[in-house]
Amino acid sequence: MSTYRDITHNGLWKQNAILAQLLGLCPLLAISTTLVNAVSLGLATILVMGLANFTVSMLRGLIPYEIRIPVFVLIIAALVTVVDLAFNAFLHDLYLVLGIFIPLIVTNCIVLARVEAFAAKNPVDLSAFDGVMMGVGFVWVIGLLGAIREFVGQGTLFSGIEMIIPGAEHWQILPADYPGFLIMILPPGAFFVLGLMIAGRNWLDHRANERARARLLMHQPAHEASA
Repeated sequence: MSTYRDITHNGLWKQNAILAQLLGLCPLLAISTTLVNAVSLGLATILVMGLANFTVSMLRGLIPYEIRIPVFVLIIAALVTVVDLAFNAFLHDLYLVLGIFIPLIVTNCIVLARVEAFAAKNPVDLSAFDGVMMGVGFVWVIGLLGAIREFVGQGTLFSGIEMIIPGAEHWQILPADYPGFLIMILPPGAFFVLGLMIAGRNWLDHRANERARARLLMHQPAHEASA
């Protein structure tokens, strides 16, 4: 259980692909203009990461070390093709909005990095779980970024939800005459918000380290603490 807990913590926070490793920034900055777009791409990424880790872990004993990277890319490309066709068939309007960024999951550093660093060296169950958790870490960051940019940029949430749930309507949070804040739905806005999110994560980690250090000092003998 501690292994699964560590994988969860790493994927969601400690080794978060975006906030800690700064991977996958291209789709993050380009597609996070609304909450729906961001989460949709994130869910597609989760699916690919989980299946890619599962497949590579299952076949790792059969893949020659010298050609492992091309084989990994081939596996990821096959899975991305399936996801791309599924979006085109069942969520066509959303597929048109996401455009090239679904096929570009093949080149997403997050996917290949976890396949190489974890799935190629660990059992199937842990590898699949690691892929899903790293994907969830990607989703919550890109979803929060998309929600902030949409809210500040145009005063709404869930804009475009009708592409997924016919008949559903977005939430108009701010007054309908809200003029919008254009920079937030442009790439510079994504950089600003992401920078603040990374700063917030670092601040929380610093506070947690300080509290841990204070607890450690409290439990040390007096002569050791003074030393």
